[in-house]
Amino acid sequence: MTVFLGEVIGTFLLILLGDGIVANVVLKKTKGNSAGWLAITVGWALAVLIPVYIFGGVSGAHFNPAVTIALAVVGKFAWSKVPMYILGQFIGAFLGAVAVFIMYYDHFKITDDSHLKLATFATTPEIPNKVSNFISEFIGTFVLMFGLLGIASGNFAQGVQPLAVGFLILAIGLCLGGTTGYAINPMRDFGPRLAHAILPISGKGTSNWGYAWIPVIAPILAAVLAAIIYTNIF
Repeated sequence: MTVFLGEVIGTFLLILLGDGIVANVVLKKTKGNSAGWLAITVGWALAVLIPVYIFGGVSGAHFNPAVTIALAVVGKFAWSKVPMYILGQFIGAFLGAVAVFIMYYDHFKITDDSHLKLATFATTPEIPNKVSNFISEFIGTFVLMFGLLGIASGNFAQGVQPLAVGFLILAIGLCLGGTTGYAINPMRDFGPRLAHAILPISGKGTSNWGYAWIPVIAPILAAVLAAIIYTNIF
């Protein structure tokens, strides 16, 4: 139960802080309105780093089904634990998105642009092109998984390793995130997107489910391939 709660609360914090920085930048009349892409990428890096430090020793700090599945494929994680981890990640991601909605409720009300409201919860491509968007998410997640294994060989919680993970997320966001918003995590996108669909957000528009499969499938395939290549080389 402790491990399960570690994934739930860790993923909750990940989404609360990560979607929180997006809300702070894109919604009207926030203190961080129009702070820009740098603020978002730094915020997301911290959103990953902080719960990794807190819960790394509890659950291993996956917070990402693609990471969990990839580690299981290469024998670094027990398959029997995969469903529990993914369930915990889903619960945490959904509740984290709900908390962001509550936190920024008044700002959602006065923001007219439905696309910005969706962007607070889930990723959207700047240029919709399913092939290019898939490739972007695939490359970003490949770098993430290869980097994680290089940094910590599947254990991200020791010493300064969480700090290195935070810099890895920052690098991916700054260098590769401009096309799709770098989900690089199926639950980071799916849980909040579902929350967007369910929550009573005025003028929210569509949840863009036609795109939603890309930030789920591409990261899983990329993480598995990266883990297989890394473990066979090193």
